[in-house]
Amino acid sequence: MGRLQGLVYGSALMLITGWLLYIGKDVCVPVFFGLVVVYVIVGLAQVMHGIPLLGRVLPLQARYALSVLVITLLLLAVVGLLVINKDRILALAPQYQQSLLAAIQRLAVFLRIETEPTWTTLRQELVAQINIQRLLGSMLASVSSIIVSVIVVFLYATFLLAERRFFSQKIENISSDAGRVARIRAVTADINRRIGSYLALKTFINLFLGATSWGIMALAGLEFALFWAVLIAFLNYVPYIGSFIGVLLPLIMAIIQFEDPNAILWVFLGLVLAQFLIGNFIDPYVMGNSLNLSPFAILVSLAIWSELWGIAGAFLAVPITAVMAIIFSEFSSTRPLAVLLSRNGRL
Repeated sequence: MGRLQGLVYGSALMLITGWLLYIGKDVCVPVFFGLVVVYVIVGLAQVMHGIPLLGRVLPLQARYALSVLVITLLLLAVVGLLVINKDRILALAPQYQQSLLAAIQRLAVFLRIETEPTWTTLRQELVAQINIQRLLGSMLASVSSIIVSVIVVFLYATFLLAERRFFSQKIENISSDAGRVARIRAVTADINRRIGSYLALKTFINLFLGATSWGIMALAGLEFALFWAVLIAFLNYVPYIGSFIGVLLPLIMAIIQFEDPNAILWVFLGLVLAQFLIGNFIDPYVMGNSLNLSPFAILVSLAIWSELWGIAGAFLAVPITAVMAIIFSEFSSTRPLAVLLSRNGRL
C-alpha cells in the first residue's frame, strides 16, 4: 500500500510539475537559456586560460568579459546578416514563388502525372496556398521579438555570472550536515563538468559543421549560403531532427534557385555527407559518452520538451535530461530512472 501511495504521489508531482513548466514557459525558457549561456561563457573563459600568453595576462573577470563580448559579437553578426539581407530576400520572393511552382511542374512531368485531371486541380490549390512573400515577411517580422528575447537571456546570464562566486558559500549554508553538503557539492560539480563539457564540445563541432556546410553551398553558388550555414550550426544543437531540417531547408532553396539537377544533387549530397561524417565519426570521437544518455531517452525527451516549450524545448532537451539523470542517480527511489536514461545501464 505504501509503495502504491508513493507511486501515486510521484505521478501527481510529475503532472503538476509538467503543468507548471508549461504555463510558466515564458519565464522558465529565458532562465534556462541564461544558464546555458553562463556555461558557454565559463567554457570560453577556461579555453582562454589554457592559451599560454592570454591565460597569464588576463584575470578571470576579464576573461568572462571577453567571452561575453565574443558571444555578443557573434549574435550581432547573425542579426545583422538578417537585417542586411531582409530587403533582398523580400525583393526576390516573387521570383522564388515562380521558381518553386516551376519546380513542382517539373516534378509532375518527371512522375508523368501532368496530364492527369486531378493534377490540374492540385496545381491550382498549390498556387492559391503557396505565398512565399507572405511567409518570408512573417518570419522576418519576428526578428525584433527574437532580439528582445536574446536581451532578456543575456540579462539573466549576467546576473547568474555575477552571483556564481557566491554559489559555493550558498551550498555550505544549505545544511549543517557536512555529509549532505558534500553530496550536494559532488552532484553540482558533476553537473557542471558534464554539461560544460557537452556544450563546449558541441559548440566546437557545430562551428566546424557550419563552416563545412558553407563551403559546400558556396561552391554550388547557393544564395544566402552564410545564413544557411549559421542556421545549420544552430540546428545541430537539436539531436536527430536538427540535422534533418538543416539539410532540408537549404535543399528547398536549391530546388527553387537551380534548374540544373546536378547543382541540386551537389547541395543535397554534400550536406548529407557532411552531416554523416561529422555526426558518425567526428562527433562520437570528440564527444565520447560525455552525457551517458540513451539515444531513445534523448528522442523521448526531445518530444516531451518540444511539446512543453516548443522550439526552445528542443534546444534545451539534452542538457535538462542530463541534469535530471544525474540528480536521479543520487536517490535510491529514482535511481532506476537514471539507469533507464543511461546509455549502457552503468552510472
